[in-house]
Amino acid sequence: MDKVREKLGVSERRACKVLGQHRSVQRPVAQPRLDEDIVTAAIIALGRRFGRYGYRRITAIMNRVGWRINHKRVERIWRREGLKLPKKQPKRGRLWLNDG
Repeated sequence: MDKVREKLGVSERRACKVLGQHRSVQRPVAQPRLDEDIVTAAIIALGRRFGRYGYRRITAIMNRVGWRINHKRVERIWRREGLKLPKKQPKRGRLWLNDG
């Protein structure tokens, strides 16, 4: 695509229209980060150690320890690894204790 654009001297829009391709096809594919496996292992370990903590608290712990990590990245890994827990159910009052 870049060669066609350079040769014809046209915009990406026009080159895609001429070639009959969507512009979204021309976008670069995101490459996974090199430290993704290490970060994932650390998040899983912290998730096991602190069972009821969510991704926000895990992010805070990781930043406090020295990791420079964004909460959105932690949330993405958290969901992908299935660490999301259901909300804690509130204790129900027992009515039969107070009826007399």
